[in-house]
Amino acid sequence: MAQSAVQPATTTTPAKLPLGAIAPWAVFFGILMLVLLYFVGAEQGATSLLAGEDVHEWVHDARHLLGFPCH
Repeated sequence: MAQSAVQPATTTTPAKLPLGAIAPWAVFFGILMLVLLYFVGAEQGATSLLAGEDVHEWVHDARHLLGFPCH
């Protein structure tokens, strides 16, 4: 009657990822975030790359959410 149904916990160590496997993805997502930050924060201003108001309208709410002035 003193038997327990709970098995003792075993410790496992997670597999280690080498830095060389993570670095290309970190660089890719870092560049992607910088491009998104540019379009949200600076496009349609003095450094505009695209003509018209299309980009401004697509990222208008994100500008307000992040605190960028646009009016």
